Amino acid sequence: MRIERTSRVRRTAQLLAVVSAVAASLYAVPAQATSPAAQLSAAQSAVEQSAVRGVAWYTDAAAGKVVVTADSTVSAKDLASLQRDGVQVKRTSGVFRPLLAAGDAIYGGQYRCSLGFNVQKGGTYYFLTAGHCGKVAKTWYTNSNHSTLIGPTAGYSFPGNDYALVQYTNTSLSHPGGFTAANAFVGENVTRKGSTTGTHSGKVTALNVTVRYSGGGRVGGLIQTTVCAEPGDSGGPLYDGSKALGITSGGSGDCRSGGTTFFQPVTEAASAYGVTVY
Repeated sequence: MRIERTSRVRRTAQLLAVVSAVAASLYAVPAQATSPAAQLSAAQSAVEQSAVRGVAWYTDAAAGKVVVTADSTVSAKDLASLQRDGVQVKRTSGVFRPLLAAGDAIYGGQYRCSLGFNVQKGGTYYFLTAGHCGKVAKTWYTNSNHSTLIGPTAGYSFPGNDYALVQYTNTSLSHPGGFTAANAFVGENVTRKGSTTGTHSGKVTALNVTVRYSGGGRVGGLIQTTVCAEPGDSGGPLYDGSKALGITSGGSGDCRSGGTTFFQPVTEAASAYGVTVY
């Protein structure tokens, strides 16, 4: 009797296990697939939190991708660390760096930059230039021997942003205008002017771009273009006719082979200082 009862208990337990398994299969909820929005958000977070330098990125919401452009300093290992679902990685020649050099145009300390756009506030005249220029010099001159004063750096923001404000305190200097601040758009034909390479043109390829320069310094909200630029062109103007669009921040390449360049939007800089482009 004991053996029979034990066998009956075992069979009952086995039957209950089978019934439980069938019930589970009937009522189980399938795992939810990752939504496109969640995948894009995860891709954005991965790129944002990465410590890889020499990269620029923006979100292409229509394509559902974060587009990353890596310069020549990014190793294969670092490049691989960026690759994941929702991330498109591209290569570009040269090195992403702020375009700062010694030379000719506006001079501060041992550096040369380029004047961007003239602005005014309450009857006082200033000009906008790159923030990484304003960071390294407190006073600016028109020539390399510092004999003709322009005025002091009134404020700068870099990294994070890349704009600076310089006041005209030398009343003998003219400060012509002819521009109105405007926002750039993708595909727009634009022109850039700088003290190293003069005037060059290209197209806007992306907006709200973030770049982490190879030498350090991360800047967001930039305009990305195909216009060439070289060291010393920093701070120079990007424009479309009479529309003031951007201030040269940095990029890669040169004006012989081309490259990718980034510009601080003028509208943001003007708003930050409460000045008007004229």
